Amino acid sequence: MTPLRFLVRRRSAFNQITRGLDLNLRSRLRQVFFWLLVLTALHTAAMMLFEGLGWGDALWLTLTTLTTVGYGDLSAATPAGRVATVLLLYVAGITLLAQLASDYIDHRLKRKEYMLKGRWRWQMKDHLVIINSPKHSPALYFERLVEQLHATEQFADIPVLILTDVFPDGLPASLREQGVVHYHAESSDRDALEAVNPDQAKAVIILARDEYSRISDSVTLDVILQLKALYGDTLPYTVAECVHEDNRRRALSVGASTTLRPVRAYPEMLVRSLVAPGTEKILENLFTHHDDHAMRYAVPVENAVWADVACRLMNAGLGTLMAYVGDDETVVCHPAHDHQFSADSLILMVREEAIPSEQAIRDCLAKRS
Repeated sequence: MTPLRFLVRRRSAFNQITRGLDLNLRSRLRQVFFWLLVLTALHTAAMMLFEGLGWGDALWLTLTTLTTVGYGDLSAATPAGRVATVLLLYVAGITLLAQLASDYIDHRLKRKEYMLKGRWRWQMKDHLVIINSPKHSPALYFERLVEQLHATEQFADIPVLILTDVFPDGLPASLREQGVVHYHAESSDRDALEAVNPDQAKAVIILARDEYSRISDSVTLDVILQLKALYGDTLPYTVAECVHEDNRRRALSVGASTTLRPVRAYPEMLVRSLVAPGTEKILENLFTHHDDHAMRYAVPVENAVWADVACRLMNAGLGTLMAYVGDDETVVCHPAHDHQFSADSLILMVREEAIPSEQAIRDCLAKRS
């Protein structure tokens, strides 16, 4: 490798190290680094000229002297070589190196502070971006959400980056210990949206700031529109929370992959929408009395087989058998197909426009297959 290529590679390495620094510090470090490279090149050339060394040995002598290692295998012997070493390295070089080390240590401390307080621009890929945060108990909600994410195979090791303005002094230790980081800014800030690299993410979640106020939906819609304008079709799978039903359709029309109502007690619903898209709709129906929903029928069953009962009810168009209730009020959900059971009641998922009567269920099960 030639000295010129060596210097070019060292400058490239410097740019990698200092990426993300504030401009003043980065400029100062660049200047010091540049002059160190100049002194290294001049001293290497001087050793080749005055001491008759090859460029490899000359560079080795320069670096061991500059870093004060001083192995002693090579040294300047001529008066001109010694003068060059004193002026270029002892006087200027070691001073600049000490300044560079001091500035870099300051940078590391500042970098740690920036990371802690959400001012660091993370370079992530295949991560999960969560935009916004709940109004009430955000730390507790994120803890439960991340725990559920890490409990799934698809998201067990995925980095989580939160864009929020509710943790100005840094994330709680409980979240940091789970590998969560954040970027502190308003969720609708365009620069902040770019800073979290949503186009490189595996998925994006947009939370409603207030689960009871439709004003939150305007922020959600604004975020979706900005993301769509920035990244178009490269935007990954995006889950958006919407408070008002009409805004869910609007969110889908402007670019959201799926929407759901905010349910703060069950962050599992968000996780299911990522792990198995579409299942969030089923879960939502279980919480409401609209569309398909679960109903309990006090219809006793004796020594029946689960698959037989489920198929009878489905073939009759009476609903989908979800669970049964034993005589001790124990609810058994979706057992094996050959499970034999007795029950006091059955729980079915039924259609809102065709809710069967209890008598219809009795008559269906009373018929011989």
